[in-house]
Amino acid sequence: MTALGAPARYHEALSRLNDRHLLRTLSYVGGRWIASKAGKTFEVTDPATAATLAWVTSLDKREAFEAIDAADGAFAAWRALLPQQRSSILRKWQELIIEARDDLALIMTLEQGKPLHESRGEIDYAAGFVEWYAEEAKRINIEGVTSHLPDAEMIVRREALGVVGIVTPWNFPSAMITRKAAAALAAGCTVVAHPSSETPLSALALAELGERAGLPRGVFNVLTGDAATIVGAFCDDQRVRALSFTGSTGIGKLIAGQCAASMKRLVMELGGHAPLIVFDDADLDRAVDIAVNAKFATSGQDCLAANRIFVQRSILDAFVTAFSKRVEALKVGSGLVDSVDIGPLMHERAIAKVEEQVADALTHGARLAVGGKRHLAGPLFFQPTLLVNPSPDALIMHEETFGPVAAVTAFDTEEEVVARANDTDYGLVAYVVTQNGARQMRLGRALEYGMVAVNRVKITGAPVPFGGWKQSGLGREGSRRGIEAFTELKYLCVDTTV
Repeated sequence: MTALGAPARYHEALSRLNDRHLLRTLSYVGGRWIASKAGKTFEVTDPATAATLAWVTSLDKREAFEAIDAADGAFAAWRALLPQQRSSILRKWQELIIEARDDLALIMTLEQGKPLHESRGEIDYAAGFVEWYAEEAKRINIEGVTSHLPDAEMIVRREALGVVGIVTPWNFPSAMITRKAAAALAAGCTVVAHPSSETPLSALALAELGERAGLPRGVFNVLTGDAATIVGAFCDDQRVRALSFTGSTGIGKLIAGQCAASMKRLVMELGGHAPLIVFDDADLDRAVDIAVNAKFATSGQDCLAANRIFVQRSILDAFVTAFSKRVEALKVGSGLVDSVDIGPLMHERAIAKVEEQVADALTHGARLAVGGKRHLAGPLFFQPTLLVNPSPDALIMHEETFGPVAAVTAFDTEEEVVARANDTDYGLVAYVVTQNGARQMRLGRALEYGMVAVNRVKITGAPVPFGGWKQSGLGREGSRRGIEAFTELKYLCVDTTV
């Protein structure tokens, strides 16, 4: 078998695909599936078993510029379509994603590791953005202005920005593509997308479905390969008018610096360090459910994961006892097993980071209640872990964890916990568990976060303006706000005396 075709070592689970054409290994540029001219490829593996899934082509910078050429060349015709026409194509794309749900979820679990039920949920989530923006395409221009000048008619409208660069992470390899791309496409922009090299297969499968849905050549392009090479081209080329990135704050700052010379529009969803605050009036069972779901979904590899769990002192012991039982009961293993809760971490660096945070917390006074070590399921598995009362100086109280490690610490007063929760450079999401309605509103105002969840975990979706404060990002994705970054405002003033 060739390096650019089927996997070098066949992964048994791939036989479960209903549509083998969704497993793509070439980049999608200008409506064609292309290989690197230099013949370069990289390996994509299953993090649960290390088995090879595919060898995927790795484009160079020249080929990245060729993809930008294709997107730039397709822009005028795509922008000129009636919004209803763009909407119809997006709607067809959404329908095909739903039809291929099981295959897309299988591909995602194989390359990312998350449990299959979570992958299915992400496909639904991803399709929801395409459906939402299929409708928003028809509602871009709903603004108006009343003339303040005599004999003048004033018009304000939004027009498509141009070529949009998209850079997506490995933890949500389908939803992050559609949340960005569907908004840009609905606005009339064309897209060059670079998925993480850990999880390129999900993005390439979406490109295959986009082609079937009728996206014209050059409108949606997926470039696989080295991130510095491809994203560097996006940053350097002035024809890329906006860049939307999801990833770490550190990389986001580097990209922002590289984009400064061409004054690109930036949308950035960066790191998080979410607090979860449990007050003593909370229903204990519900609070524990919320903590488990907020911390351990996606094996903790989520910017929305609860990193610091603050529990009012009077209920701390009861909470820790109940929470410990739930954490101990979490099942670890391959995401292909339906009963599994915690899959593998993405790579060795992630394992090393959680090991460092656990060791550091223990040296800073934490008590290890559950877990704390690598799991016997494989080299990239880590035991679900609970640390109790680490010092405020511990790394886990300052750095995003991105793994199945929970840190629980006590607090006494509302004022104290708000100050501690806000004591971070990040501000993506915060969770509050209390039955006191007045307190719910007070904390909703006092917490310096772009999103606040009260007595629940799931708060995101297509209608929601997703994004954070401070170093958690720039701009918003989803909702009507998510389309604004991909448009320019134009003001037209027409004299009516002629």
